This record gives sequence, C-alpha cells and structure tokens, in this order.
Amino acid sequence: MSTVQEASNVSSLFGAGTATASKKTDEAQDRFLSLLVAQMKNQDPMNPLDNAQVTSQLAQLSTVQGIENMNDTLQALAASMGVNQMAQAANLIGRAVLVPGDSISPAQFEDVMGFELPRPADKVTVEILDAGGSVVRSLELGAREEGVNVLAWDGLTGSGEAAPDGQYSFTVNALQGGQPVGSTVLHLGLVNSVSQNSQGVQMNLAGNESVSYADIRQIF
Repeated sequence: MSTVQEASNVSSLFGAGTATASKKTDEAQDRFLSLLVAQMKNQDPMNPLDNAQVTSQLAQLSTVQGIENMNDTLQALAASMGVNQMAQAANLIGRAVLVPGDSISPAQFEDVMGFELPRPADKVTVEILDAGGSVVRSLELGAREEGVNVLAWDGLTGSGEAAPDGQYSFTVNALQGGQPVGSTVLHLGLVNSVSQNSQGVQMNLAGNESVSYADIRQIF
C-alpha cells in the first residue's frame, strides 16, 4: 500500500469518526432541549426550576458529549493504527519469525528455538522431547541474560545419533540462585500470509498456525 493510499484511508477513518461524533452530539442536544422545554412547561409555578439544577444538567450534557467525542476519536485512532500495522505485517510474508510455541524439528530451518527470560538466570537447561514425551536431548546452557535467547538444535540425540524426522517439543528450566525463573518458550515459524480479525492483525504461519502480530519476538 502506498503512502498516499494509507494517508487517504486514515483521513477517511478520522472523517467517519468525526461525522459519527457530530451526529451523536446533535441527537443528545435535541433530546436534552426537548426534555428541558418539557420540564419548564410543566414546572410547578409555586416551585419553579432552580437555576442550579439547569446548570447541573447542562454540565452533565457537556460531559456526555465529551465522552462520546473521545470514544469516537479513539476508535478512529485504533482503526488507523490497524491499517499501518497491517501494512507492516505484509512485509513479513515469506520471512521467519520467532513466536511463542514449543515445537521443533531436526530439519533445517525448523531446528531453531528460543526462550524469553524476565530476568537473568545463572543456570538454564533445555530438554528436547519426542512425541511420546521422552527426553531425547538435554542441553546445559549455563548462565543467560534476560530477554530473548536463541539457539539451534544440531539434530542429534543425547547418544550422538541423528534424531529421526518428526515433530519434537522442548522445555526450558531456568534458575537464579536456586530459585526458578519463569520463561516463555519460542519457536520459529514461516509467515505465509496476514489477516485481521477482532483480535487485531494475525500472522498465518506454515502448519496452519496463527499468532498475533504483537507476539513476534524476533524476525529473521
């Protein structure tokens, strides 16, 4: 999408939001004035409307109008951000991304895995499991810094033999001073296409996997 097209789309979105806000404001004003006139026509002559009451009602109307205008503006802003994010996501088609997930394979380009640590760990162990849940390889990584850490499996089992083709999974055990450190496991996925739904922009990966654009930790 060209810059001119994006600007046109954003402008139309904000224009639509402004028109909606204006319509709602006019409707609210009409309702308020109708109610106010009805109150004044039917007020008790011995107990007329207090000026303070009318002022209070006007203030409430102004508050409601402000909230409606703000909501419409925020919706238009969110829509424009979605347009920009969709354009950025489209540039990732055909590229590999690191996203939450524990699948791995000894095949080339499917042997990359990672994990994200909220704080440093002085001991990190990665275990690769077969489809039955048995450990086929244990990797002692030593100390690792906080943030995203990436590594590749050489496709060998603990006995040094080549692991059969197939899908495997992995787990991460991180410790700091003997205390567990929570981690998020990450795997590599190839972006086939992008789409948008109520959850925002989605990346459709090979293997019928779909993740949010916000879940991407690293791009290769």
